[in-house]
Amino acid sequence: MENKSIFLEVFGGNPINRVLDFLVVHEDFDYSMTDIAKHSGVGYATLKLFWNKLEINKIVVQTRVVGKAKMYELNLKNPVVKKFRDFFWETAHQKIKEELEREEMLAA
Repeated sequence: MENKSIFLEVFGGNPINRVLDFLVVHEDFDYSMTDIAKHSGVGYATLKLFWNKLEINKIVVQTRVVGKAKMYELNLKNPVVKKFRDFFWETAHQKIKEELEREEMLAA
């Protein structure tokens, strides 16, 4: 993965974090598992190792079927997912704020 998000820089780029990072940033759409693996930079075989846990814990939900592909999205009805999403964006905002403050100090 070339460009790491702030979240991945802080919490590491393990496969689950990369998948969650992708799903939070692109929450307006649903994706097949193949697309999620491709766009998150996780191998499809690796994604299959933990995907069932994401479904069982209702982190992701199936939205529809397109041809043979099942489409999934982040389950924004799950209170844990809502809190995670808030945490994800707060992490990004905090790091951006710190960087802006650092740049202001250097410019002064």
